[in-house]
Amino acid sequence: MANTEAWVGTWRPHKPRGPIAALYGSPGPKYALPGLTGTSKHDPTKYKAPMFSLGTRHDTGRSDCSPGPKYLIPSNITREGRDGTPAFSLHSRPKQPGLFQTPGPGKYSPEQSGKSIFRTAPAFSLSGRSKDCASDKTPGPASYSLPPVLGPKTVGTTAAPTYSLCGRSKNGSFQEDLKETPGPAAYKVVNTCIYQKKPPQYSMIGRNFTPGEFTRTPGPGTHHPEQVTITRTKPPSFSFGVRHSQYVAPLIVDVTE
Repeated sequence: MANTEAWVGTWRPHKPRGPIAALYGSPGPKYALPGLTGTSKHDPTKYKAPMFSLGTRHDTGRSDCSPGPKYLIPSNITREGRDGTPAFSLHSRPKQPGLFQTPGPGKYSPEQSGKSIFRTAPAFSLSGRSKDCASDKTPGPASYSLPPVLGPKTVGTTAAPTYSLCGRSKNGSFQEDLKETPGPAAYKVVNTCIYQKKPPQYSMIGRNFTPGEFTRTPGPGTHHPEQVTITRTKPPSFSFGVRHSQYVAPLIVDVTE
């Protein structure tokens, strides 16, 4: 059946053989999604399963490749193994081994070994100085001044009490006139009670009148040296009390008026 459609230039409209993008309002079949099989153009968003390949087919073996009578069996081999006949052979003389040079300690580089067995510490490297750093004028270590740690004017540490000795001035000192130097009597003796144990002290009051014949002075029996316990140990003393009872009735005497 002849086509009755008119020619459009050198092309005449006809019915398409398959679906084309112009027949759809959505971009459906316009985009070709990547495949999910094989390794070529696989979808990167999908999981790729393990792949196996088949090797090439080898050449067909020849008909005479069987190891039948091709191999020559030695005469000393039986069905139970060697027959046990002693055999001797002469080998060639081995070559003289050369001088073996063992590596020194500097030949090994354990820091360059792999990290498959032991853990390694983090390593850092210093890169080369760039050309832009040549114009930077950074201060050196000597440009910084740390605060003092000795003396009373410390900043970050606790300052202990400090003492200083001033120089001796010659003006108005004893070096101008040695006669003005103090003698031995100018120094006072320090009382020993200040830095040692203070002993007991006693004092006697002065008498206000002149004693006469009728002045009452204490006799020998007035003193009791056995009662002195300040400078010596006191001996044990015993006394006898009065025998009485708290249940005895008091004595009542009739008095005539």
